This record gives sequence, structure tokens and C-alpha cells, in this order.
Amino acid sequence: MTARLLNSRDAELLERAQRVVPNGVWGHMATRAIAPGYPQFFSRSQGCRVWDADGNEYIDFMCAWGPNVLGYRHPEVEAAALARIDQGDIGNGPTDTMVELAELLVDTLDHADWTLFQKNGTDATTVCVTVARASTGRRKILVARGAYHGAVPWCSPSLIGVTTEDRAHLILFDYNNIESLDAAVDAAGDDLAGILLTAFQHDVGKDQHLPEADFLAHARAVCDRTGAALILDDVRAGFRLDVRGSWARYGVKPDLAAYSKSIANGWPLAAVAGADRFREGAGKIFTTGSFWYGSAAMAAAVATIRILRDSDALAHTEAMGNRFRDGLATISARHGFTLRQTGPVQMPMVLFDGDQDLRIGNAFCVAGLRRGIYLHPKHNMFLCAAHTAEDIDQALDAADGAFADIVSAGILAA
Repeated sequence: MTARLLNSRDAELLERAQRVVPNGVWGHMATRAIAPGYPQFFSRSQGCRVWDADGNEYIDFMCAWGPNVLGYRHPEVEAAALARIDQGDIGNGPTDTMVELAELLVDTLDHADWTLFQKNGTDATTVCVTVARASTGRRKILVARGAYHGAVPWCSPSLIGVTTEDRAHLILFDYNNIESLDAAVDAAGDDLAGILLTAFQHDVGKDQHLPEADFLAHARAVCDRTGAALILDDVRAGFRLDVRGSWARYGVKPDLAAYSKSIANGWPLAAVAGADRFREGAGKIFTTGSFWYGSAAMAAAVATIRILRDSDALAHTEAMGNRFRDGLATISARHGFTLRQTGPVQMPMVLFDGDQDLRIGNAFCVAGLRRGIYLHPKHNMFLCAAHTAEDIDQALDAADGAFADIVSAGILAA
């Protein structure tokens, strides 16, 4: 399959959007932050494939930047959400679907005694921080350097429009570094409310690192000793690596955890799950949103979590991730390139050795677009349960052609 890459419709939409929306498109999905040549607008999606506004088809390795875990428009999930819409989505309060979903999450997540629901990952991480402060009566939150926890002033990666006061009670440490964490704990003193960690280290444009078991155990021990909350930001990885929560395999239970992205296979939902010790604090804070009780997304989440729990979807996704990683390693070496493939295979980060300016990575990904695969040169990617062995092999064939294309263009390994 070769994408046509006729971008006239995309260019037209972007020009129109720029008249009425600052920059036309905002946030992490704005393709101006990647290499020239990426389509900005899309017309439809199905399974593991997306079609841009000009009709070009791609095998997708971004999965809507994480929400697609079972496959776009999964029939069981869509049927559950649409049936709930037929009854009414937004009303004066929740439906019984909220109770059903909360019970399912408490039964499924290994650390959860209660849940609260929101709409975005940023909502969920912010609620976690607020609950930690309300429960402890303290202010300081420890966060790892370079970690992403959302896009509001207290945690945004951009400092534009952000005041010093917004970050006044954050203290930084290095992920997986016990000595650095201890120094941050000492700096917080008696004002330590919580330690906030991502499921694994997935900083943009850098090699990814799984959490070290002794580091997680140490963070757990610190929180047990001080009474602070151990907070897991599982927004990006939750329900993709382990339906029980991403730290279940390490035997470490967070006090509070934030979920979104994969929780409802693309329907807008987020959740905070917490331990009983933080139930009272969660009940005291005021957090709300006009659409936070929307029942269609909750019905989608019930269907999604049950499928993930009761099927081999996650094991299949991991197998496809291994197939993709192994194939890329073989193909890249044949063309003279050395790849650094890090992080979980279900959420691969692919970088080129010696490619600090992303000249090679950008060229390779744009060449891949022309051959019908949608990759990202500096952000971790995602696989879903809809990726089949045939899809992976077709994508690897396209990658082989993309490597040949950039070599022919004179772009060689650094």
C-alpha cells in the first residue's frame, strides 16, 4: 500500500482553521511541531488504520495518541456507548452506569477502594494532587524532571502564561534515582503531600526507561513513613500494559492513581482510583465538570475494561509490539542504521543513534507516510489489539521502503 499524499484538502482546512483558531490547531496534536509533510486533518478511522482529509490511508502507530487500545470503532464498545446515548447521555446527575463502572474499576484495579470520574488526563492528575493535599494538610508535591502530567499551569511543560506561584510547591527529582528522590523528600520536610510518578519514564524525545523495582519500593516506603501519598500517573499507560494497573507486576500499590486515554477506547473519560486512607480527603474537595457524569463514555469504559480483562487483547498487543520491534531492528541494520528502541513494546519509542537534530528520524517518518505508515519521530508510539501480524508485516515492508528512500536521498546514518 502506498499513500497518495495529495494534501490539497488538508491545506485548505488548515488555512480556514487559522482564520478562526489560533495557529489553526493547538496542543500536542498540532503537526507543526513535527516534520513538514504530516497531515493535520483526518476523515475517519477503523481498527488500526486512519484516513486523512485527502483520503490517504495509514497503518497507525499513534492510536489517537493512546486512547485506541482495542481498535478504532470497536463494535462492542461502540454498541455500548450508542445504546446509552439512546437513553440519554448528559442529565441532571449520573446514571446507574457510573455505579457499574466504579464497581468494575474497584474490582479490577489491584490498588483501588474507590473512584472518581473526570474527562481528561489533566483532570485526573490534578484531582490526585488535590486529594493528596486535602488528605495530608500539606503542600509539597515531588515530580520527576521532564515528566509530563498534563497541560494546566501547575504541570504544563510550557512556562508561557504560567506564574512562579503556580509551581511554588513542586520539587523536582530524577526518575529511578533513589538519592535524588531522598534529596527532594528532605527539601519538602514536614510539608510533603505526595510523590507523583509516571508508570514508566516516557519523556518526549528521549530513551524510555521502565521503573526500577527498588526505586518504586523505596518511594512506597517513603510515603508509608511520612504519610504522604504515592501517586501513579497511569494516564498514558493504564489499561494498555496491565488491566490491574501498570505497577501491578512490580507489587507496588499507589495510594492514588490517574487514568484516561485507554480507559474507554477513545470515548472521553478519566478516572482517579484511590485507597481507603484517602477516601475522606476525596470526599471533602470540590471537583466537578458539566460533562463529567456523561454516561456514554462510562458505558464504553465498562465494555472496554471487560474485554481487556476477559480476553487476550493485551497479550496480543504485546506480541505485535515484539514483532514490530524485532522487524524494525533487522530492517534498519540492513540499511546501515542503528535504532534505539526503548520502553514497553506496546508503547515503543524509536530513535536513531547520533540523530540529535532528528534529521534522520523526521526524514524516515515522512518517507513512511508516503508508503502508508503513520509513525512519530520523537514521541512514544502505541500499538492496539487491532494490529494483526499481517498489518505489522505490511508496515515493516513500508518501513523497508522508507529506509531505502532516505538512503537514496542521501540521508545516511550519523
